[in-house]
Amino acid sequence: MKIHNTLTNKEEEFIPLEEGKVKMYVCGPTVYNFMHIGNARPIIIFDTVRRYFEYKGYEVNYVSNFTDVDDKIIKRANEEGVTAVEISEKYIEEAKKDMDGLNVLPATKNPKATEEIEGMIKMIEELIKRGHAYAKNGSVYFKTRSFDGYGKLSNKNIDDLEAGARIAVNDEKEDPLDFVLWKPKKEGEPFWLSPWGEGRPGWHIECSVMSKKYLGEQIDIHAGGEDLIFPHHENEIAQSEAANGKDFARYWMHNGYLRINNEKMSKSLGNFITIRDVSKEYDLGVLRFFMLGAHYRGPINFSHELMEAAKTGLERIINAVSNLDFLLENAKDKELSETEKEVYAKALAYKADFESAMEADFNTADAVSAVFNLVKLANSEISADSSKELVKEVRKLIVLLSDVLGVKVVKEKEILDEEIEALIKERTESRKAKNFARADEIREILISKGIVLEDTREGVKWKRI
Repeated sequence: MKIHNTLTNKEEEFIPLEEGKVKMYVCGPTVYNFMHIGNARPIIIFDTVRRYFEYKGYEVNYVSNFTDVDDKIIKRANEEGVTAVEISEKYIEEAKKDMDGLNVLPATKNPKATEEIEGMIKMIEELIKRGHAYAKNGSVYFKTRSFDGYGKLSNKNIDDLEAGARIAVNDEKEDPLDFVLWKPKKEGEPFWLSPWGEGRPGWHIECSVMSKKYLGEQIDIHAGGEDLIFPHHENEIAQSEAANGKDFARYWMHNGYLRINNEKMSKSLGNFITIRDVSKEYDLGVLRFFMLGAHYRGPINFSHELMEAAKTGLERIINAVSNLDFLLENAKDKELSETEKEVYAKALAYKADFESAMEADFNTADAVSAVFNLVKLANSEISADSSKELVKEVRKLIVLLSDVLGVKVVKEKEILDEEIEALIKERTESRKAKNFARADEIREILISKGIVLEDTREGVKWKRI
């Protein structure tokens, strides 16, 4: 299995720290509002990475945090006249609803920053002790030039870095490049007691502490959006390796940016779209399927037209599975014919294509193509005359590989009430008796009840309207 490692800018063979196990940390959202579709991309992508590892038999310890103390949370709380805790708790619950809608597996652990303050204080104390941090007027700063490897993830030369938009100029700092680990309290802000006075942690320290607590000093994979490479992940490396004296993460994975109609998403442009907004028009399974249609490291463009295309593609898979379910009800138990053996061999070849795509740095676009090839095979080569074994095995493959992608393709079985079942049965009998007037009358009755019938070569199918 090959993974593109941001740290080396190369595709590398994945070798876990511990055989059969994967320790994976993914930076989660800052919870001050509904998550936007840019947040959805890493959530979906790295959930899919996790699912594939589990499909291959690995035990995955998957940790993703909630940043529940932050300037944006405090600002939102002050605007609404409530506490920061009320804001963060509200939007953690909303984030979980969105994740459930996106069919994201529950993390092994979703730590919250506010519950890990003690660990942050201890790591900051260790950094001061080792000469990598200093306290000044209630603040604590990381001494960036004390860490020789600074810039190795983002490929930035520390001598070329200058104070600017991303690194706030501050007279207290010994060096403009130093970044905050602890900040003193301000009026109206939440705070905690520390050796440096009342205050709260900086943003970067939380992930270093939570990763260490729940996964250990060294982890296999650290992941997040491309926008986190610098300074957030660069600072995490500096803190963790300076405090622990060990390499932090072996593989760094980052997804590319998302654009809206070929423009950057921003509130000022009026194209800021939340996951909740999308859910009003589409099932969130369509959003997930859309996100998997491009390689995770490249940019992706969101538009209504592309979402419609994703919806159509997903429905094609769902309909194929539904058709196989229908065939399965009446398929005969018989040995595979020579032709069916060839069909099944093709199906297994598409499964191999799927795995090859996923093992080539999780190329979900090609993996989806392999699923479509299975669907095409099912639609063209399987009929009412096919053996039950062939129908069952091809269906199983489509559902299995879709599940690895986190894409739901099995319709929940709908239960018709007795009256509707009786009408469908009567219509079938009327057609056999050539009483077409009654058969047409029953069709109209069913339409009035929201049931549409479709006569196929395999038999009568129905759907709700």
